[in-house]
Amino acid sequence: MLVEAAESDLRLEASRIAAKVDAIFAHYLTDTGDGRDRLFQAMRHAGIGGGKHLRPLLTVAAGRLFAIDEDRAVRAGAAIEAIHVYSLIHDDLPCMDDDDMRRGKPTVHKQFDEATAVLAGDCYHDLAFELIADPATHEDPFIRSDLVLELARASGPNGMAGGQMLDLVAEGQALDIGAVTRLQQLKTGALIEFSVEAACIMGRLPPEGRTPYRGYARNIGLAFQIADDLLDHSGDEAAAGKRLHKDADAGKATFVSLMGEERARQQCTLLVTQAIEHLAQHGHEADLLRAIARYVEERDR
Repeated sequence: MLVEAAESDLRLEASRIAAKVDAIFAHYLTDTGDGRDRLFQAMRHAGIGGGKHLRPLLTVAAGRLFAIDEDRAVRAGAAIEAIHVYSLIHDDLPCMDDDDMRRGKPTVHKQFDEATAVLAGDCYHDLAFELIADPATHEDPFIRSDLVLELARASGPNGMAGGQMLDLVAEGQALDIGAVTRLQQLKTGALIEFSVEAACIMGRLPPEGRTPYRGYARNIGLAFQIADDLLDHSGDEAAAGKRLHKDADAGKATFVSLMGEERARQQCTLLVTQAIEHLAQHGHEADLLRAIARYVEERDR
């Protein structure tokens, strides 16, 4: 019963934070009555409704450790989600993964067209920095500057975009577990790690004090990708809301192909356990972070 209650609380919190993020996006994506309306419609299609908004939830959850105002944490999380949405729009394009479905509905280039999809992704990238650099996110310009710098690093060639490039060139290559781990730490893990790091920055935690939180984020980032690989390997396409078995069809190495399904599950469990151990110094204020870690492990089941 306690487990069920915790899961219910997590769902409620996730839904509440997702609604706040959607409201922020809706505020910025209002039709103007001119030729840009198609662009705003495409952006709303991609970013509002659907999706679990894990990254903003992580920022809010980590913010509770440092008593950060929730609305400010949501704004920072929405900026990270904007980067994530831009990456999904571009990843789905024919020149990348060429996907038809995302979050249970047609991808942006299918619902609209490729040019609109490119612009929608570009504008979500821009929206991310507009949000995070706004004084409404934090009154201290030095904190905002740090947030901008770290978000740029997490989303660029030394982060998410670099990981996507590694993924593009990985097709048909015999990658080992170290190479796959590095790829996923950039492609998926960098933004997840920054989701927690952003709260540390807003809480004015010095870099040397962020080690346990970086450890937590790194562990759940890898656990998230292993769970995603397991979902792609044996999950239900209708439930996932997207095309599965893409990596296997493309001949790409994954945690599951390298480790086997059972060992991959065990590794996922170990990473989640280690992530929770990083929060040992905290009490109830870390309960949401612990619940998120457990949820990551359950994604593929």
